[in-house]
Amino acid sequence: MSSNDAVAFWDGVYAARPAAGSPQPNVRLAETVTDLPPGDALDLGCGDGGDALWLARLGWHVTAVDISAVAVERLAALARSHGLDDRVTTVRHDVHQSFPPGGFDLVCAHYLHTPFDLDRATVLRSAAYALRPGGRLLVVDHGSAAPWSWNQDPDIRYPSPQEVAAGLGLAPHTWTVERADAPRRTATGPDGRTAEVTDHVLLIRRTP
Repeated sequence: MSSNDAVAFWDGVYAARPAAGSPQPNVRLAETVTDLPPGDALDLGCGDGGDALWLARLGWHVTAVDISAVAVERLAALARSHGLDDRVTTVRHDVHQSFPPGGFDLVCAHYLHTPFDLDRATVLRSAAYALRPGGRLLVVDHGSAAPWSWNQDPDIRYPSPQEVAAGLGLAPHTWTVERADAPRRTATGPDGRTAEVTDHVLLIRRTP
């Protein structure tokens, strides 16, 4: 499938959702980043924008990237309405083809899954290389499928955080795995339904 197919798919996903006036940050981001000093952050797959807005309120300057123009345009409008447009830069970008330029103190990739071709290892390796010394890469993947997920394949296998880290092939003297676990939580879907889900959490730090 082409890049245009992926764009159309994700534009459709976000267009079908009601626009959130105050989207909430992902739980794993909040528990990881709250005590970190603010700097420059890259939000890969920004979606509804809860992570980017939350980081901006803490003083981070955020580059928020998504393949969906619908998601990016909504987030840009939200940032303006919340008075955060000086701290949130939105960019429609297909990471399957290229990676956003710049150096960052934090790169977060929450649920960067797609039914289309995506070399995730290459994308996440590029994210690690984009970290400044002391910066962190937070990767949060699905460890189970919520009832509202677009992917309901009963045979799908979710790689563990350790497997994801190993697949990146990062030099241990330059990057350190600070967290690799699979916590559970109660999630709320776009329609208000709740379900218990598993997250696969990987936190990698670049050596200062």
